[in-house]
Amino acid sequence: IACLVIYLFAEFDDAANLLAANPDATTISIDEPEIPKNQHGRLQEPRREEDDELLGTDDSDKTELLAGQKKSAPFWTFDYYQTFFDVDTYQVLDRIKGSVFPVPGKNFVRLYIRSNPDLYGPFWICATLVFTIAVSGNLSNFFIHLGKPTYHYVPQFRKVSIAATAIYAYAWLVPLALWGFLMWRNSKVMNIVSYSFLEIVCVYGYSLFVYIPTAILWIIPQKVVRWVLMIFSLCLSGSVLVMTFWPAVRDDNRRIALATVGTIVLFHALLAVGCL
Repeated sequence: IACLVIYLFAEFDDAANLLAANPDATTISIDEPEIPKNQHGRLQEPRREEDDELLGTDDSDKTELLAGQKKSAPFWTFDYYQTFFDVDTYQVLDRIKGSVFPVPGKNFVRLYIRSNPDLYGPFWICATLVFTIAVSGNLSNFFIHLGKPTYHYVPQFRKVSIAATAIYAYAWLVPLALWGFLMWRNSKVMNIVSYSFLEIVCVYGYSLFVYIPTAILWIIPQKVVRWVLMIFSLCLSGSVLVMTFWPAVRDDNRRIALATVGTIVLFHALLAVGCL
């Protein structure tokens, strides 16, 4: 035992002499596992935003992953559909702003919707548009015939049912047909971008918001003013649809891609003219 103690003290003296000769030497505790020097650097080095973009691990992807986990409830339960109305005021306002002021070169789905497609905005936008068209149509008709002694005002409630049928059918059936077409073309051409049905519904719903202030201004009993407002609104909302769905079909056959975008704009124009 005495020899062992003497040996340990000798080792301790040698270590003390080495540290005195080289104060910058690295010491390793026997209680901790040895970690290479380059690994220390990697642990302390903060991640750069460029790396997140290259790896696809930005905040939108993380939000999308969390949204996918949130929508994992069975589709026959109330909780499953409740998630599509789980948006706050700032998200809805941001998406409305993106639909009214489209940014050239920016995809509306990628920029505003991909993390959490909702039905709250599209539902209430369509409902508000139906009510606005019905009220403005009745008021416009009243102002046009105002002052005529033979005119007797009669509310036209049928405009509510006609507007509701046209708008909700457009906001649901056209996205359904477009979603089916994109899925079919994706099976033919593998590099076609495919959106989910709810994402397409969300795009169409928010693209209709610009018609709400336009419908209010349709009270002005001047055909020329109404046509100018309609064309202006059509260009704004139509540009959102074109910039969203053109990247999805541009790698397809050229004629098919142009025909698809042309059909999207045509149906959008028919709705605007029908509302007028």
